[in-house]
Amino acid sequence: MGSREEKLAAFGRILDILDELRVKCPWDREQTTESLRPQTIEEVYELSDAILKGDSKNISKELGDVLLHVLFYAKIGDEQGQFDITDVINFLCDKLIYRHPHVFSTTEVSDSAQVVQNWEMLKAKEKDGNKRILSGVPDTLPPLLKAYRMQDKARAVGFDWEKREDVWDKVQEELGEYRAELDAMASASDDKEEKAAKDRAEQELGDYLFSVVNAARLYGLNPDTALERTCAKFKRRFTYLEEHTIRQGRDLHDMTLAQMDEIWDEAKAKGL
Repeated sequence: MGSREEKLAAFGRILDILDELRVKCPWDREQTTESLRPQTIEEVYELSDAILKGDSKNISKELGDVLLHVLFYAKIGDEQGQFDITDVINFLCDKLIYRHPHVFSTTEVSDSAQVVQNWEMLKAKEKDGNKRILSGVPDTLPPLLKAYRMQDKARAVGFDWEKREDVWDKVQEELGEYRAELDAMASASDDKEEKAAKDRAEQELGDYLFSVVNAARLYGLNPDTALERTCAKFKRRFTYLEEHTIRQGRDLHDMTLAQMDEIWDEAKAKGL
């Protein structure tokens, strides 16, 4: 691991490289905050993928790509006379010090939950802080993650179940309402009635999923991570099924569900 001096030198090196790229490389010179935005999102997802796989080599690589984007935005801000990397870092340092009075001042806390409560209260008091509890949740967050963050922020001000076990009644209630609307869709007498029932079913599905996310949060589970792991597991097993049939000279389209299930169970038994 590098020393403090080596870390500072490395930071200066990437700043110098980026300065040169903005002058000498046509592609880098053309980039704007708008053109970089979708690439930044992609880089963050690649980092997330590496983290979920526990791939330390790729985590290091993807962190570098994300860092490049942070520096790129700061460089563009500097060129436009709006802000530079010094402003970015100092703003972050000031925020961390202000929101950690239990570390940098005399405030006392008993646990991490109190730290989160203090964080939200201090955030609301800041000059440019969020004026409403949920305004800090970006509208563009993926819905599953957005639901989790909204619930977590509400919890920080005490809006939460007193006993986590009570959430299961809500989950069952929402599931029942969702199924009732599905039944209404199936028994609709015309297209108009079916369309109305479908719209209600979609709303009830959202309520049900929201309650499941809430249950996961109450038990210390991240639903986004959980679903991502399940997607990865499904991909591994389905790929095994597909490759197994190719080796046998068979086509999935010609196989019965029972035949596919047999190979699927084989993949499951192998721990895939």
